[in-house]
Amino acid sequence: MRVVTRPDFDGVVCAALLMDALRIDTSILWTQPSDMQHRRVDIREGDVVANLPYHENCSLWFDHHYSNQPEKSVSGAFKIAPSAAGIVYEYYRDRLNRDYAELIRQTDRIDSADLTVDEILRPEKYPYVLLSMTISNREPSEAIYWDHLVNLLRTLPLDRIMEDGMVKSRCRQVVADNAAYEKALMAHTKMVGHVSVTDFRDLDPAPNGNRFLIYSLFPECTVNVKILYDKDHLASIKVGHSILNRGCKVNVGKMLSTFEGGGHPGAGACRFPREKASDYLERILKILLRNEPV
Repeated sequence: MRVVTRPDFDGVVCAALLMDALRIDTSILWTQPSDMQHRRVDIREGDVVANLPYHENCSLWFDHHYSNQPEKSVSGAFKIAPSAAGIVYEYYRDRLNRDYAELIRQTDRIDSADLTVDEILRPEKYPYVLLSMTISNREPSEAIYWDHLVNLLRTLPLDRIMEDGMVKSRCRQVVADNAAYEKALMAHTKMVGHVSVTDFRDLDPAPNGNRFLIYSLFPECTVNVKILYDKDHLASIKVGHSILNRGCKVNVGKMLSTFEGGGHPGAGACRFPREKASDYLERILKILLRNEPV
């Protein structure tokens, strides 16, 4: 039995809960939603998949993304919710060895972008928010850190987690990266109507940082579109409703499901061959500028 999930804070918390509840001690399989959608992942009988699109070979599945709603009953649990971890927590609450209630409350807030302006601008003052930002690099080489964080969340309270050497080093890096990311956003973002468009295609590697910062830098935007070139000759477009200027009516997950991606009503992403980038960006912008429910 393996846990299969994605490398973001919600996925890490899902892994901690599932490994606790099901007494799983095998290695976690970390993967991306697009790899699941395109059947590039070897999913086996016995696998527990969380926070990812459904795969028919798995034995249990837990998810909360609008674009991943199952067409039939499956083993596990699905519902539209602030986080997948919250669904796992409800399902296995009586089998867990620790009290994860506060961790789940914070994961719900972070994954659903229910944050204050101060949390966005000064995450170093808010341990859960800062900790979530240490999982920003999605390269497979980072799996050692993701696994380490899962083990910490299963065994230690937050204050001791934040004192862990590897975590402290990552937190310092997050603060530095966010300062550089702010400069990159200002240099590579333009307003198109009410949409802020961040184009990192000319940057290699594309900068990474506080995903909520764009909304405070461009308060007039109601939605942000970020495009960048990914590994393996792929491009990535990420779309998110502003959490400070809530005027976007487009269901992002539903929209991006027609562009080889998916997500939530308020945020989502898609990955595809680079030659489609300009066409997809133009079409996505047209939908967002119309600002009609889809």
